[in-house]
Amino acid sequence: MSTEIDRFALDQWYVVASGVELPPGSRRETELLDRPIMVDRDGAGVATVREGPAGNGAGPSLPCQDRYGYVWTTLGDPDRVLFDMPEFEEPGRRLVICGGVTVRTSGPRIVENFLDLAHFPYVHRGVLGTEDSTEVLSYKVEHRADVDEIWATECGFEQPQAMAASEGAASVDYLYRVAQPFSAVLYKSSPGMAGAFDLIGIFVQPRRETLCDAHAFMLVYDDVSTDDYLVQWQQSIFLQDRVILENQRPLRLPLKRTAELPIPADASSLAYRRWLRERGLTYGVEPAA
Repeated sequence: MSTEIDRFALDQWYVVASGVELPPGSRRETELLDRPIMVDRDGAGVATVREGPAGNGAGPSLPCQDRYGYVWTTLGDPDRVLFDMPEFEEPGRRLVICGGVTVRTSGPRIVENFLDLAHFPYVHRGVLGTEDSTEVLSYKVEHRADVDEIWATECGFEQPQAMAASEGAASVDYLYRVAQPFSAVLYKSSPGMAGAFDLIGIFVQPRRETLCDAHAFMLVYDDVSTDDYLVQWQQSIFLQDRVILENQRPLRLPLKRTAELPIPADASSLAYRRWLRERGLTYGVEPAA
């Protein structure tokens, strides 16, 4: 294994295919952490992952998990199976795989953008925010040591159309969860189930340091919208983000404390960067020193 990739990056689980793009009897050839990867699903629906290109030169089999609508693998030795999302077992929810979008930036840049409330009124104007209401109210950020995750709680925002099924503007409650350095989940007030949260997740597949596939899903209480409409709604949001992400410089996320000037709304970003620094991530980031 390349010594240029840090152990923390190697020891993570990564999505390498969705169930939608890998039906029984199919193969996906892709990349992960600069390595060629093959993902196969046999006729019985069992997924396997191998390192290396197709053909006789294929490398060894890699660990594989088929969960949350995706195939996951690792190039290292993770200390846990995979983070838990019990919402996937709740009756009445719909899982919608929203497809992967290739983004020419680093994985940590994509995750940090996903955590950012302040950009809603400017990047997603008329949907997730308006320029008449740009204030990000104070929220809490914590490191949950028992699962080694970053959570932002008590977040809220006034939004013209918070979800695809929303019928009008609403005050929306948010929770953000960084479950792994390249995996984040947003929990937001559900228009289809009072008192419940819908989930929107992003699983970043770092093909190279500054070239990633961002895989998105929705787990929602919505018996009105079609799958196609939900996918189009979510992809329209992320494609707006992609323009911003690909124009940010540097492409790798700066971890040096003085690299960028933070504001109070950046509390989740600061916690995420500190977490990456403390764990020694070097892949996809500018060094802290």
